[in-house]
Amino acid sequence: MSGPDWEALVAAAAAVRQRAHAPYSGFLVGAAVLGDGGRIFTGCNVEISSFSHTCCAERVAVFKAVSEGVRQVLACAVVVDTAPPVTPCGACRQVLSDFGPGMQVMLANLAGERRVYALSELLPEAFLPERVLETIRARHGGPEPG
Repeated sequence: MSGPDWEALVAAAAAVRQRAHAPYSGFLVGAAVLGDGGRIFTGCNVEISSFSHTCCAERVAVFKAVSEGVRQVLACAVVVDTAPPVTPCGACRQVLSDFGPGMQVMLANLAGERRVYALSELLPEAFLPERVLETIRARHGGPEPG
């Protein structure tokens, strides 16, 4: 299997970045994820007045993919206008890990700087869904995965 089409992912993330709603910070972020079926899903950050309820671009993109039936994300590109490009926040790293623990993440900016990381580099020793399910089954019983 060949790697992700980073050009397409970065272009999609850069385009959706323009739709970000960031009236408080002015920090526009675009993200694009590649679903296991080959489709690209985009997201931008959305700030609201109750700032702690803001949603990051990466999570918006993953949630859109999941809402369309995707259960595995293969890659993610994040585009910002800072030097150097920024990494996803902790919450986004966890969401990315739940849907694609083996994925690669490209960080890019509008000046053309790009960096690719394995998600495991950004979130070492991730808290994986399997651990949660194992614990629930051990404590409460329940069906085995299958």
